[in-house]
Amino acid sequence: MQEPWLAQLEELLAASDEAIAVTTVASVAGRELALDADELRAGTRRALLVLASGGDPSRGLDLDGQAVARLAEELDRPERREALEDGLFRLLESARGFAHVSETVRGLLGAPDVAWRAYACSLLAEELAADD
Repeated sequence: MQEPWLAQLEELLAASDEAIAVTTVASVAGRELALDADELRAGTRRALLVLASGGDPSRGLDLDGQAVARLAEELDRPERREALEDGLFRLLESARGFAHVSETVRGLLGAPDVAWRAYACSLLAEELAADD
């Protein structure tokens, strides 16, 4: 039986641009990653300062932007990348029959650096949303 949230994710990805799609899928795949709360808080705070120093912090995030790259670098550990990859494989297995989800997951599996930045971007987006 397929989960209802997968159908919702499929609809979201069908209507989203590539950056939103990969960020959303990386967030879902990384939901079980173990991150130290203090390390995450400090990293997102520094990344937000980088974002703010570039002008308007509400302008949005860029996967290749300095703020996302900063957070991705700070949180990068081999075991975390492995956990994200495991999450992507689990999501791929669950997403059979959902073309947009499957395609996005396969793309991220083929580009681990993009997957890691997309995951970092999702964490930064959560922080920005929490501040609103």
